[in-house]
Amino acid sequence: MLTNLKPCRLIAICCLAVGLIGGKASALTVDIAKKCEAITAKAFPARVIGNPAAGSAKGSGRDQQDYFRKCVEKNGKMEDDSTTQSK
Repeated sequence: MLTNLKPCRLIAICCLAVGLIGGKASALTVDIAKKCEAITAKAFPARVIGNPAAGSAKGSGRDQQDYFRKCVEKNGKMEDDSTTQSK
């Protein structure tokens, strides 16, 4: 069936299929990102104030990334901003 199509039509069908598949993701807004960044910074305070390279006093970098990702998935509405994963 696809072998009988002209190359232009085949390319158009492929582009349409990719466009339909990729349209399910929602965009991250700047407001949500800033809010989640602030919530994550509050939940994982810096070990040395003003030096982000010193690491966090609570949790690891992976914990921070997971917390931020969870915050974004919930559109910046975390249950309790002061709680973190205890490790």
